[in-house]
Amino acid sequence: MLQEKILILDLGGQYKQLIARRVREAGVYGEILPADTKPEDIKAGNYTGIILSGGPNSVYEHNRFEADPHILDLGIPVLGICYGAQWICHVKGGKVLQAPQGEYGKRFIQIKTQQAGKIFHNITSPTQVWMSHRDQISELPENFVAAASSDSCPIAAYYNEKDNLYGVQFHPEVEHTLAGKDMIHNFLYEVCHVQGKWKMTDFAESMIRKLKQTLGDAKVLCAFSGGVDSSVAALLVHKAIGKNLTCIFVDHGLLRKNEAEEVEEVFHRTYDMDVRRIDAAERFLTRLQGVADPEQKRKIIGEEFIRVFEEVAQDYQDVDYLVQGTIYPDVIESGTDKAAVIKSHHNVGGLPDNIKFKAIVEPLRTLFKDEVRQVGLALGMPENLVWRQPFPGPGLAVRLLGEITPEKLEILRNADAIFREEVANFNLHKTISQYFAVLTPLKSVGVMGDSRTYDYTVALRAVITNDFMTGEWARLPWELLEKVSYRIVNEVKGINRVVYDVTGKPPATIEWE
Repeated sequence: MLQEKILILDLGGQYKQLIARRVREAGVYGEILPADTKPEDIKAGNYTGIILSGGPNSVYEHNRFEADPHILDLGIPVLGICYGAQWICHVKGGKVLQAPQGEYGKRFIQIKTQQAGKIFHNITSPTQVWMSHRDQISELPENFVAAASSDSCPIAAYYNEKDNLYGVQFHPEVEHTLAGKDMIHNFLYEVCHVQGKWKMTDFAESMIRKLKQTLGDAKVLCAFSGGVDSSVAALLVHKAIGKNLTCIFVDHGLLRKNEAEEVEEVFHRTYDMDVRRIDAAERFLTRLQGVADPEQKRKIIGEEFIRVFEEVAQDYQDVDYLVQGTIYPDVIESGTDKAAVIKSHHNVGGLPDNIKFKAIVEPLRTLFKDEVRQVGLALGMPENLVWRQPFPGPGLAVRLLGEITPEKLEILRNADAIFREEVANFNLHKTISQYFAVLTPLKSVGVMGDSRTYDYTVALRAVITNDFMTGEWARLPWELLEKVSYRIVNEVKGINRVVYDVTGKPPATIEWE
């Protein structure tokens, strides 16, 4: 089925998954493998093209990320990005040196129109790109041609058409490189000559097949929240193994208003899936009592989730696998041994070291949120489920700042329900990527009914994003904000002030904790 595949070799870059995403958006399947993948394995994989990611090292460092140089002699077109471009130049006999000054952020490159190469086909010069490098190519190998430059980077792109080797010093995969998608498209269609027939239904079909092969007749539990991520993950596994899947819906007492009842009703009725609800609210809230630090909250919740699943698994025979709806932003933000931890997601960095399951199954681990929704639609999920508002696994625990109490949770649930209801009433629920209320620990003086109040401040958060890696605050209509504020302070006891968060990601994250 996958006759066209592009291999992304991971040289340690933060954006390798974004490269794969751009390739898939262009209608070609992208697959990520480690930098040290053997040339014979690459050749056996019948890849149509290879993209080398960026990375944190210098090509002249001893402990650098490095691929086998023989991959450049396989006859497969190769595109190097940032460090990947420097590495190609280095192994082919060119020179890479530390630049007098680094280039970071938005820059403009001038394309050499007479020597542009296929990567810049139909792209107007100058064009904005996103640079992030301290080294630069000072001398190209023999038969290589400089294709573009910036004010401080004489060789911002190059090519060797004879050997089908291309390199760009900037990052075409990020949105700030305005023609970046076109450049990747040109590599795929002008250099690799793909036809571009891959679509998300192919991902769904291949993943179902892979799950069948991996799980076989095994009994499997799914950590099921009813959100789009865990729902799509559960449906993929359900289509692979049917009744051998049991979805465990843990009501940890941190859900949104009426959520538990809605989840049970929808998935029993729509999919005839075996969904078992576990009431663990008291257990979770007891463990969280007195805890205010957000990282500690996440780790407690992550560990408690696993312990509940382990206990439930004892009710079933031979349950070795646990399914989770982990997606790629969860993985990035939770950090790796080479990347910083932004915040520990309960299903990644928040997991305890000792897990009794044979393996954790994460069919969506390589996808971004919008791609998960595409898979859901490809599987025939109803739109109201696909577009269900994202909800973090730790639930309201990371939207209630400070110590958690049942009283504060009730205040937050009611305020959040009003906000979500009014966004839907204004028909904005599909255009805003994520929106919710946050209960702050801040109290302020107010006046209601000619009497002094001293109550909580609730913050509203609404974000527009494609991949949940970056995002902009949503410019909500004043009429909507006015309606929501009026209803919250009048209908929710304990709140006398409503504020709106106008911070993007970065510097903020989507959630407050």
